[in-house]
Amino acid sequence: MKAAKTQHVLPDDLLKEIQKYVQGESIYIPKLKSSYQKWGSRSGGRKRIEERNARIREAFKNGCRVDRLAEDYFLSPETIKKIVYSK
Repeated sequence: MKAAKTQHVLPDDLLKEIQKYVQGESIYIPKLKSSYQKWGSRSGGRKRIEERNARIREAFKNGCRVDRLAEDYFLSPETIKKIVYSK
């Protein structure tokens, strides 16, 4: 979360109106629901996990056992099962 000085981003009349309710405190203004992005979509984390899961599915399809995949990818066997048995 990035902080911004209100005097740089809000018009004076709006700032004065907000000061009627809050003075000298930090407030959080959430994004609009339409601006939400899925987790990891900006950082590339989601893509890396999808690629890892594709490699896990492929290895499983080629005969690699769940316990071996769990060891190789440092995941629990239950997590590997979720990955390989999901659509």
